[in-house]
Amino acid sequence: QVQLVESGGGLVEPGGSLRLSCAASGSIRSINAMGWYRQAPGKQRELVAAITSGVSINYADSVKGRFTISRDNAKNTVYLQMNSLKPEDTAVYYCSANLRPLGVRISYDYWGQGTQVTVSS
Repeated sequence: QVQLVESGGGLVEPGGSLRLSCAASGSIRSINAMGWYRQAPGKQRELVAAITSGVSINYADSVKGRFTISRDNAKNTVYLQMNSLKPEDTAVYYCSANLRPLGVRISYDYWGQGTQVTVSS
């Protein structure tokens, strides 16, 4: 059984920083891409940043220059460093991983439970 567990959300003032972490655990053969999505109230879930196993990285235009995604393959963990946070960054942030479980021939998308990020003074 595979699980993604996020941590690091919370309340921060505009201009502040937060670091999100997401660890994948369980019977994992390999992990392809890992990423972060977010969903604000009344809006669709959107991609924030993604990183492949080959360290190819994509960012949403709205976070370029402020957010940095990284991963530690030895720990099956992906991070999102968020700087210069704005009120419009307020959302539930979800971790996602495309991975291949042990004993399975294809890869699947897995999601974390989400962590709330609130940017407010």
